[in-house]
Amino acid sequence: MSVRFTTRARGGLAALPVAAVLAFGLVGCGGGGDDDKPEASSSSSKSSEAQPDAQEGDTEETLAELKGPSGLFLKVTAAQRDAGGFITVSGDLKNDGSKTVNVPAQLSGNETEIIRNGSSLGGATLVDSKGKKRYYVLRDTDGRPLTTTNFPALKTGETLPVFMQFPAPPADAAEVTLQLPMFTTGTIEISG
Repeated sequence: MSVRFTTRARGGLAALPVAAVLAFGLVGCGGGGDDDKPEASSSSSKSSEAQPDAQEGDTEETLAELKGPSGLFLKVTAAQRDAGGFITVSGDLKNDGSKTVNVPAQLSGNETEIIRNGSSLGGATLVDSKGKKRYYVLRDTDGRPLTTTNFPALKTGETLPVFMQFPAPPADAAEVTLQLPMFTTGTIEISG
């Protein structure tokens, strides 16, 4: 038994200096070049790095905009058909109002099984007008809706990324209407 312990201990001790050298090497590589730069140059490079991120956010396509109560606003940015036979609708829920807002409980819908799992977007539906069918949010085996859940209070201007998953309508259904309780409706185009 002591032989095993000694062998393992030796392996651990051999790894320790290697890890220390790697850690020192990584610290040494990252810190040397920035020490010689003046503060103004460092901050200007940070602001130029932030600009592409802001531009990327602006290039995100808006499929629909749904207005809700108390300044809430849902911007739908994707409706992706997945190979598993479902559609994931995603976007951003924003508080465009002047006060902090709690996301209304009505967005969960009125089904007991969904309500018992907390606040969600479980009341959302997709309507395929062409196929004359309505699709409800999917649920897992425990009855939890496959959507964003348990929303915090949204402060003025605050945005929260959200998603909802639905069964996929037939492949020839390229457009569906997204309905969310207390919100305007919006027609979205399915991709994929």
